[in-house]
Amino acid sequence: MSRRNNLRWAAALVATASIGMVTVTPTQARPAAAPADSAATAAVAASDPSTYYAAAAGKTGAALKSSLYTIISTQSTVSYDQVWTALKNTDQDPANTANVIELYTGKSIAKTRNGGNTGDWNREHVWAKSHGDFGTSTGPGTDLHHLRPEDVTVNSIRGNKDFDNGGTAVSGAAGNYTDADSFEPRSAVKGDVARMILYMAVRYDGGDGFADLEPNDRVSNGSLPAIGRLSVLKQWSLQDPPDTFEKRRNEIIYNTYQRNRNPFIDHPEWVESIW
Repeated sequence: MSRRNNLRWAAALVATASIGMVTVTPTQARPAAAPADSAATAAVAASDPSTYYAAAAGKTGAALKSSLYTIISTQSTVSYDQVWTALKNTDQDPANTANVIELYTGKSIAKTRNGGNTGDWNREHVWAKSHGDFGTSTGPGTDLHHLRPEDVTVNSIRGNKDFDNGGTAVSGAAGNYTDADSFEPRSAVKGDVARMILYMAVRYDGGDGFADLEPNDRVSNGSLPAIGRLSVLKQWSLQDPPDTFEKRRNEIIYNTYQRNRNPFIDHPEWVESIW
């Protein structure tokens, strides 16, 4: 390959992996500057998780969970309106930069189709916002580590159900199942769902004005600050380890928006160590 072609290939790779980035102030509970819809593009920079988690080295169980809380609770925040722009970056389709990938359906849909009408995509709270009654408050209600694009109808079907195996097939979302009190996502994102739930359980422990979010091994948790089933989530995390899309998403949230990371993407083995 000629030097000219090498340069063209490198430029194309940077363009595919990048999108408008914003500068945020890494001060806890201070909203980030509103992301511009047409910002300059820049490559996603790889960070060094070993440095980020240095204070957690060698710890297990409750001590590890406590240490991780201290590490990841230092973060910037975005408003609920800014989540729209952020998701167009974090969940961009690697094969089509004009689209995002919906979490449960797995479909690629135009970024411009965000909204509330049938066929649009909206903002899915993987940890259902009624489980702890945090709504769309800046904090758990806008935390990008558990907010994902999803088809409006499928999002409504999931509602605030806990996660578990089984049920009947979800129309329009192949591989997903649901019943009266639980939802099972498609196999390709089972681990993603588990790691998002467990991130929330570590990040929001009741010490910063929000409910203490904890996973448990039951369904029908209603408005309790709990979600299940923990045993199933642990299985899902093992069977579906972090992939390139999930890792890239973690980097973008860290580098561009919140300045914190999901530790269970960087260290999936910590799931078993804590729970």
